[in-house]
Amino acid sequence: MTRYATLCAPAWPNPEGEHITVTNTPGNVYQGYADSYDALYSDKDYETECDYLERLFHRFGERDVHSVLDLGCGTGGHALPLSRRGFEVMGIDHSPQMVAIARQKAQSEQSATTPRFEVADIQSVQLGTTFDAVICMFAVLGYQTTNDGLLATLSNARLHMKPRGLFICDFWYGPAVLRQHPNNEVKIVADGDDRIIRITRPELNVDKNVVQVIFHILRLQADQVIQETEETHSVRYIFLPEIEFLMAQAGLELVNCCPFGEMDQGTSEETWKVTAIARAK
Repeated sequence: MTRYATLCAPAWPNPEGEHITVTNTPGNVYQGYADSYDALYSDKDYETECDYLERLFHRFGERDVHSVLDLGCGTGGHALPLSRRGFEVMGIDHSPQMVAIARQKAQSEQSATTPRFEVADIQSVQLGTTFDAVICMFAVLGYQTTNDGLLATLSNARLHMKPRGLFICDFWYGPAVLRQHPNNEVKIVADGDDRIIRITRPELNVDKNVVQVIFHILRLQADQVIQETEETHSVRYIFLPEIEFLMAQAGLELVNCCPFGEMDQGTSEETWKVTAIARAK
């Protein structure tokens, strides 16, 4: 069961527990988070999100989608359901810990095709092949916090797309972030016999269009903390004119922006998460 609460930092006993402190510099994002990631997002409905992706493939694709490149695949949340549906999927992530979990999960899958997972930087990976669609989900694009990083990611996505192939991403929408502001949060989930407590403290940097999200994660057995992790994740929020401009620079034609999970509605200051759909020029 998942429970949310207002931020309060409890004083948990930790006489012998493990403490890890990392920041999301290239190569170590999710270093301490990976073991708890699937439990913390057990309430995320990847199957429904893949239904949505398939609807986008059919609505906006000018070619049938058979092959998919998943940039920032994490532990395979989208790649594995897509593979079970018969898509040929390649997943890329720069976290070795996340990729190791994705590979382990794939080994136990009964899929029409077997997804491949590789450790690489999505800004620069060179796979030597192209795909019918490239996806970049769960705000992964926003983890590229500079203009150069965004453009490099979009350009590399275009490099791996077949002619008129689709690019689909989601991101935090600038007007919604500035109006609503991110909030402190506590999330508590069960992971087998353990409990995981994640305390989230966001800090808004309006000069850089970035939210610094500080995660403090405690893993407990009974009332004993057995692991403590702290990570800082930087997430860029994005505005529609800049994503359209950057996509054009990367050789992509933006064809639609809509609230995540929708296709026919427009964005507003209430739309925290936006889907962008583009085609290769």
